[in-house]
Parts: sequence; structure tokens; C-alpha cells
Amino acid sequence: MKKSLFIAAVAAALLMSGCSQKKPEVDMTKQETTETTAPAATEVDTGVNSVVGTEESAGEITTLPEDERMAKIKELEASAKKIYFDFDKYNIRPDQEPRVDEDAQLFASDAAKDLTIKIEGNCDEWGTDEYNYALGLRRAKTVRDALAIKGIEESRMVMVSYGESNPVCTEHTRECWAKNRRVEFELLP
Repeated sequence: MKKSLFIAAVAAALLMSGCSQKKPEVDMTKQETTETTAPAATEVDTGVNSVVGTEESAGEITTLPEDERMAKIKELEASAKKIYFDFDKYNIRPDQEPRVDEDAQLFASDAAKDLTIKIEGNCDEWGTDEYNYALGLRRAKTVRDALAIKGIEESRMVMVSYGESNPVCTEHTRECWAKNRRVEFELLP
């Protein structure tokens, strides 16, 4: 009797808890001066990163008019690869290591060397809000550390966790949940 009463109480608490309206957990080791929001993008994997091979220098990007400059930054950002994670994990999978290598090459290129890299950790809907924010931050930190090992200055990188609040897929399937367990990048001037 006590066991079934306990289970009923736990089930009622879960049903009544609802969604949190918390803001994303942010790494405050570096303050951002510009707040930008990028629209949700879909994954397009072209295989070869064409932007890395451009001869455009960072100095040329900074001298462009603002609208052209932002377009170049968004073009670079679109070339960055998303890094996907296993359920409840924050280590980089072996099949995702080439994507980290491509991202490191992109961020080290002349076109991107003066830009700040915002590393965004995301989770699927499983787990509490607090747990998912922490897991998203761990995923972002793992990617930051991997990029730092590959020569990207840590001072150029900031991290944010959106937990489960920034899904790219909302269906309740394994495939959909796998798409939400990711790290994405936003490039900031």
C-alpha cells in the first residue's frame, strides 16, 4: 500500500511540474558584448567545407559594410558542423571527431580568426530541466576543450547551454531525440 501511494505521489508530482521558464545556463568566464539570435537552421552536410579554402582575410571581413559582413559571418557559421552525442553522454563519439576537425580548420581560417565562437549545448527532452542544462554545458565544454587542443584559442570561445529548450525536432521518436543531442556554433563579430 505504501509503495503504490509513493508511486502515485511521484507520478502526480511529475505531471504537475510542467515546463520551466528558466533562461539558458551561460558560461560567464567571458562576457559577450553583442547579443544575437540565429534562426533555427536545418542540417545540410555537403561533405567538403568550401569556406575554409577561401582567401578572404579577416581584415577584409571587418572592412565590409555591416550587411555584407554579417552575410559573410552567417556563411561561415553555416559551414560549421554540428556535433552529435549519445543519450546521456557528453564525450565526443569517434564518428564525430572528423566534424570537430573540420570545425577547427574553419575557425582557424583567416576568414574566421577574429570572430568569437559561441558553443551551444543542447539536449533531448529526457531528464529534468536542471539536469539537461548541466548536460548541455558539459557537451559545450567538451567541444571547447577539443577545439582548444586543435589550436583554437579558448579566449575566442564562449559556451551556453539551452538544455532541452532549443529542439530542432519535436517528434517523440529515437531519431528525433538523437537530432536534439547536439552542439551547434554561432559566430559573433
